[in-house]
Amino acid sequence: MIEEGTLLWRPRKNFAESSALSLYMRWLRTVRGVNVEDYDALWRWSVTDLEGFWGSIWDYFQVVSDARHERVLDRRVMPGARWFDGSRVNYAEHLLRHESKARPDEVVFHHQSETRPLARMTWAELGRQVRIVATWLREHGVQPGDRVVSYMPNVPETAVAMLASVAIGAVWSSAAPEFGVKTVVDRFAQIEPKVLFAADGYRFAGKDFSRAAEVRSIAGQLPSLQTIVWLDYLHPGRTPPDSLRAVRWGDLLEHPDVPAAEFTYARVDHDHPLWVVFSSGTTGLPKAIVHNHVGILVEHLKLMHLHLNLRPGSTMFFYSTTGWMMWNILLAALLTGAAAVLYDGSPLHPDVEFLWRLASATRATTFGASPTFVQIMQKAGTEPGEKYDLSALESVIVSGAPSTPETFDWFYRCVKRDLWVTSQSGGTELCSAFVGAVPTLPVYAGEIQVRMLGMDVHAWRDANQEVFDEVGELVVTSPFPSMPIRFWNDADGRRYHESYFDTFPGVWRHGDFIKINGRGGCYIYGRSDSTLNRHGVRIGTAEIYRVLEQVEEVADSLVVCCELPGGKFFMPLFVRMKPGCSLDAALSARINQKLREDCSPRHVPDAMYAVEAIPYTLTGKKLEVPVRRILMGAPPSSVVNRDAMSNPESIDYFVQFARDCVDYQWRSDGRTDASVTGSPEKTA
Repeated sequence: MIEEGTLLWRPRKNFAESSALSLYMRWLRTVRGVNVEDYDALWRWSVTDLEGFWGSIWDYFQVVSDARHERVLDRRVMPGARWFDGSRVNYAEHLLRHESKARPDEVVFHHQSETRPLARMTWAELGRQVRIVATWLREHGVQPGDRVVSYMPNVPETAVAMLASVAIGAVWSSAAPEFGVKTVVDRFAQIEPKVLFAADGYRFAGKDFSRAAEVRSIAGQLPSLQTIVWLDYLHPGRTPPDSLRAVRWGDLLEHPDVPAAEFTYARVDHDHPLWVVFSSGTTGLPKAIVHNHVGILVEHLKLMHLHLNLRPGSTMFFYSTTGWMMWNILLAALLTGAAAVLYDGSPLHPDVEFLWRLASATRATTFGASPTFVQIMQKAGTEPGEKYDLSALESVIVSGAPSTPETFDWFYRCVKRDLWVTSQSGGTELCSAFVGAVPTLPVYAGEIQVRMLGMDVHAWRDANQEVFDEVGELVVTSPFPSMPIRFWNDADGRRYHESYFDTFPGVWRHGDFIKINGRGGCYIYGRSDSTLNRHGVRIGTAEIYRVLEQVEEVADSLVVCCELPGGKFFMPLFVRMKPGCSLDAALSARINQKLREDCSPRHVPDAMYAVEAIPYTLTGKKLEVPVRRILMGAPPSSVVNRDAMSNPESIDYFVQFARDCVDYQWRSDGRTDASVTGSPEKTA
């Protein structure tokens, strides 16, 4: 097991010096007179002089606005800060800005799915389709501020629909087609959409999933809906059901071309909504998070250029569905003139190496996936670097969950030695990252390189008690432009305030555990609301998962800690075994010993159980908090939305587990034993 913080890579001198970050720092010095010697000094300036930093992003990337902003930031408060007051911009206009410079055959999208072969779309074709769809929407009564929603897969048509909607000032929102009816209605009914773009179905892991019935049901529960645009994706050429009175996508594109010079983008006020993104929705009604054009624009200009180092000629691939904010990030690559790879289907079909073949075929320069995907590669013994041409690959983005040192090490052993392996952590709430990558610094095992520019991130033990080299709460102490401007239908801001500002007034508490070391590197240890409280010591679940990933017989795991009366705790560990393996006393003892040696005695669970599946959200996050709440007696329907799960049947085990736990007996040795009947395999 590789040690956390081991040096794995240093950037070549020419790579670092030619990076977008280095060019920006030289511009700051020569044009603005801001002379910072290294990244740490740059970060400190960016969070001290917020107006100077974000104003420099506006000027450096030449943001197009109908009017110059009156000020960069009105007040340094959270919530309630107003950015670039007086400006009028359009996010889609900037995404498509490279079209005017692109060669006629320059590719913007490489795209493939389980129903379509690998193909390409040029910048010219993308711009043509966006202008046609935007004009059609205008002709059908869509006004700035109207909501346009999508129930479509990760294909170019969805990107076109998003760009067209945003181009005319409509408010965009998207749900992936694998979402169930209730999940979609819970989201879209909140925002009362006027137009729905819907696909007839999709294919995943070789199996077809029709969505005609789901679209009918969704449409029937959205009384505000006036128009449905139907994409015959699963069954090309098949007409939509008569009852929907839908317009076919192909018919819509028969509209005459709209020359770029004759098309007008709706440049909107600084506080005009761009899109509504939703929290994962595992508990209660999903939070409808509203971002604005200008805030997301300056954040994504900074992120995609300075932190991810994208540029014309780059090709970014990140495996995502349209229901995850990483799809929005993938499309943000267009801000830099880079191309994006869109893929719809299973990442493991027809085999575990498929995405690497796709990366090779598209000459991807940036490859992105979740740590779970990497674990599958590790367990399968895959070595993509030996089998595929990955010579174009420069960087890797690992996002969606905490990454272990072994995750980093696998890329260097099995993919490429000269590779900038990065981990990012942020969230849907900001549609970006708080901590992440820079191309000018080394990579250390398991370590996120830096706190992002303009993100005043700290680790707090308690209110205003900053800690270093120690795990604390991730807090942000200064406002940032991509903060939600509000939640939809939250007129008094109460739900927004309760979500982030209740614990530390005026300070954003994100709900993650973070450790920041002396060189500014960061480690994320999972959600602080899924804290394992062991006799007064807080433990991040990621620490335990990292150890379990090294146990050959274990395929996956989940750990929770339940608070009991009298200040006592019960910490069960649930493991999914590999085929042919079983959880017996010997293996349980070996796991406990490894946890004790690699972590501490407090990391050893009170009991261990073998389960058939670990519950996940549709965006790949383990349902730690809902499981803990179910085990502590909460009604399952109040804490889990099955439609928001990728494997809803997996929660049934834990519901039954809670019913079967007839008593918790506190033992004299200080551990807890759950008297359980009917559970599969248990070793204490």
